[in-house]
Amino acid sequence: MFVANHRARRYTLRVRADGTARVTIPRRGTLRSAREFVERNIPWIELQLERIAARPKEDRTWRIGSQLMFRGDTVTIHQDGDAITFADQAIEVRVDEGQVDLRPSIEHRLRTLAARELPSRVFQLAQHHDLTVQRVTVRNQKSRWGSCSRRGTISLNWRLVQSPPFVSDYIILHELMHLRQMNHSPKFWHEVETVCPGFRVAERWLKTHRELLR
Repeated sequence: MFVANHRARRYTLRVRADGTARVTIPRRGTLRSAREFVERNIPWIELQLERIAARPKEDRTWRIGSQLMFRGDTVTIHQDGDAITFADQAIEVRVDEGQVDLRPSIEHRLRTLAARELPSRVFQLAQHHDLTVQRVTVRNQKSRWGSCSRRGTISLNWRLVQSPPFVSDYIILHELMHLRQMNHSPKFWHEVETVCPGFRVAERWLKTHRELLR
């Protein structure tokens, strides 16, 4: 995956836990040079892939008693009769009929909440900042929290319902500011800081909880 970042000063390469490689292209960098950079670092990439393959496989199963992140808080999954509960949510699931992994049911609920809540928040913040959004989509992105197209479509990751409201708002504002600056130039970051002075705190939260994107 090649990603341009006008704030970057050099080419960087990172291998994610899922085995995908992410290459950052700096300002004035080129895709051709980025590919040459990757070719020079193939031995390093292969070493990282070997290390990933050797790691114990993470158990991503959610059961009664498991914990998950919801609206910025760590909450526990409980059973209440024929329902499972976490925070203020209740889902009817017959755990005693062989459903061991509760993740699919809970993620379906989280995605439903995201589809209901995030678009309205986008339009609310867009109106507040005198911006026009044509469309909002809620998606299952694996490598980003949101995106903005030149046509005015904002796409958001459903996992934002797992983050605190101030973090979710930051991502929305970040994408909205792309309607003013379709780049990551100093001017863009000035726009972000103007509408979201605490954005660096939100960025730190996202980096600390990057595992949510897995």
